[in-house]
Amino acid sequence: MNEAVETVLFHETTILSRLDEMAREISADFAGRELTVVVILHGSMIFMSDLLRRIDLPMTIDSIRVSSYHGGTTSSGVVTFNQKTLPDIAGKDVLVVDDILDTGRTLRAILDRLREEGEPASVRSCVLLDKADARVVDVDVEYVGFEIGDEFVIGYGLDYDGHYRNLPFVGTLKAEYVKG
Repeated sequence: MNEAVETVLFHETTILSRLDEMAREISADFAGRELTVVVILHGSMIFMSDLLRRIDLPMTIDSIRVSSYHGGTTSSGVVTFNQKTLPDIAGKDVLVVDDILDTGRTLRAILDRLREEGEPASVRSCVLLDKADARVVDVDVEYVGFEIGDEFVIGYGLDYDGHYRNLPFVGTLKAEYVKG
């Protein structure tokens, strides 16, 4: 699989060091409260598991599954919720965890729906990667691991057509590995 990687942007040690910092900040911000974490599947699973083990708070974990890439390297602009019901977040302090924020459409749709239908006490969001150059929808994120340029990335949970999620780093994919 490594032969498909053009450039390694963030090595595993760099990622884990940043997660330590993020976890301390989240733990301080939610001190004395129970946290309800809603993870966006599938891309956020590795990020979520490494981050949450570092947070020193009582918490519950739930998930939602949405899609917007539909096999390509750019978001289609259409956010599809792949489940009928949302997690029970009424009256709870919620942290939404996602792998990457690019156009903002997916995270905005999730946050809006959780706030409108879930009636949480509070909602904050956390992403591993922020691709601000690709933003087309305004969305606030309280916790960001790393900022990146407008490039397609794989590894550490991020995929191309279902592959490369298990790479222990974040990198770019060589053009010849992208299906034409």
